[in-house]
Amino acid sequence: RSGQYTMNHDHSKKTLDGASFDRSGSQDSLDELSMDDYWKELENIHETRGNNHEERVALVVKEPDEGELEEEWLKEAGLSNLFGESSGDSLENEVFLSTLTRTQKAAVEKRVETVTQTMRKRNKQHQIPDVRDIFRLQNDSKGNVCEGSEPSTVRASENKDETQDGSKGPKYNLGTDEKRPLEELPSLDTDINLEISFSEQAANLKDSSVGKMCKGGGGDTLLPNFRLPKDKTGTTKIGDLAPQDMKKVYSLALIELTALYDVLGTEFKQQKAVKIKTKDSGLFGVPLSVLLEQDQKKVPGTKIPLIFQKLIAQIEESTLETEGLLRIPGVATRIKSLCQELEAKFYEGTFNWENVKQHDAASLLKLFIRELPQPLLTVEYLKAFQDVQNLPTKKQQLQALNLLVLLLPEANRDTLKVLLEFLQRVIDHRDKNKMTLKNVAMVMAPNLFTFHGFGSKTIEQSEFVMAAGTANVMRFMIRYQKLLWTIPKFIVNQVRKQNTERQKKEKKDKAMKKLLKKMAYDREKHEKLEKTPNDVDVPQGVIRVQAPQLLKVSMAIQLTEELKAGDIVARFLSQKSGNVQALKKEEVFLYEIGGNIGERCLDDDTYMKDLYQLNPNAEWVIKSKQN
Repeated sequence: RSGQYTMNHDHSKKTLDGASFDRSGSQDSLDELSMDDYWKELENIHETRGNNHEERVALVVKEPDEGELEEEWLKEAGLSNLFGESSGDSLENEVFLSTLTRTQKAAVEKRVETVTQTMRKRNKQHQIPDVRDIFRLQNDSKGNVCEGSEPSTVRASENKDETQDGSKGPKYNLGTDEKRPLEELPSLDTDINLEISFSEQAANLKDSSVGKMCKGGGGDTLLPNFRLPKDKTGTTKIGDLAPQDMKKVYSLALIELTALYDVLGTEFKQQKAVKIKTKDSGLFGVPLSVLLEQDQKKVPGTKIPLIFQKLIAQIEESTLETEGLLRIPGVATRIKSLCQELEAKFYEGTFNWENVKQHDAASLLKLFIRELPQPLLTVEYLKAFQDVQNLPTKKQQLQALNLLVLLLPEANRDTLKVLLEFLQRVIDHRDKNKMTLKNVAMVMAPNLFTFHGFGSKTIEQSEFVMAAGTANVMRFMIRYQKLLWTIPKFIVNQVRKQNTERQKKEKKDKAMKKLLKKMAYDREKHEKLEKTPNDVDVPQGVIRVQAPQLLKVSMAIQLTEELKAGDIVARFLSQKSGNVQALKKEEVFLYEIGGNIGERCLDDDTYMKDLYQLNPNAEWVIKSKQN
């Protein structure tokens, strides 16, 4: 591969530390963090753009006015009524703010302060609250914001694990409501603790001497085997929660990510795109949402663009053992004509896929990603994804990526997931195709991160630094993709807390009395029906599991220490009545519904007794997973 480098040739033969690099020889030399593949890929991209570069509309990223970013941030976090005309409507805010951790509150306060000052400068005739008043609302009510939501085990665990001075501890860390012995709490350095807010962990680490020793960002090439310790109440994945709870997850993830960046001294700025005219049909250069809308008419319920699925299938149809897969480009002129032909014939079903060579399909896949009118990682968060490389420790980089994935719109997140899973399958054949994790990351990073809208000048200046950093972020996303699609337990607990608090507050609210009367009456009626068999015939420690779509009767299940959700599903599937026999094990799940959560699909390893203690008012329903 001795091709002439027309651009950036001064970098192309260097490794990160500037030493010269010899590509010949063993697999080991391939594994070194050579930037070679990155610059070559960038060159291919420029070549492919070549002729049609002028037609492109660059996406303008707007420089925000003072305070505008913070105002936008509060709106995104669902807190826009902390200021402006609607600032009187404080019930929702009060509930929401009461569940935040110390570091999360600090992040909100900081933004409210900026907006308040800006508004005073603009002399707007709004009711401008004082930051302290906003938070005093809860502090006065009970002295402790979360009404004792922080169990002693969590405080103790913080002191033990984080070596933190008790006096500085968060007054309202949500932690976990489980009573569990200290030695069970995550302690290994490669364990990702999902029970305590990431920004709290970072603040604690900063306060302790330990933190100073484990600095060192993405420089070294070894990636640790991070793992999630088993959680008795079940791991919550993206897709397991109902939409109304996912909205809360989004707000909390945004505040948490901002708090994490604040604590670590990295600036977190959402970018804002100026709206531009985009194509409203076709395949390449079409917004994801438009693509999915037209695809869903053909394949109802599809969540990934059909062309994207087809290109991946086309690459996989030949073997994934092809050497240099994803690295070796198809011929630029052929790619262009294939592109035009696909635009004309793909939806008619008349396109002849036999003409598409494997390297062409790989080039078309990368072209599809690059041609999206807004980057796959979104205009808002592309810079935040890039900035992950600046965080001090690998664990913090992983935590930030986890939160960023939660912030992506559903279509972007689903498409990214399919892409990362495919890239991992390519890497699984590295012995034959010579595409290691690093090689694949090098080749894919320019396609996801060098976006045509972000004024090329800034990119050129810091290109070398950015190249290395984004390639590292890309490695992280591929390597830890299974962890990144998990919703941290501390966020799920904050959602539960919000739901509980809101239910309490609603009961006190006079305007709700009439509605509550009716609800109480309905509930009583419902409970009478439920309780008759439950309380009279059934001893304590039993839950009733229903499967309305499949069985007429509900099942009474005795809770034991070892009983898991998977056991209940298995017991249910062994029934001979109703529509049960037609079902496969992987099609049905046990759901936790109501109480302090909207709806949550349970993983098979969830210990039911532990979860029942966390949410005793839930109903338990077996059903198939919605698309």
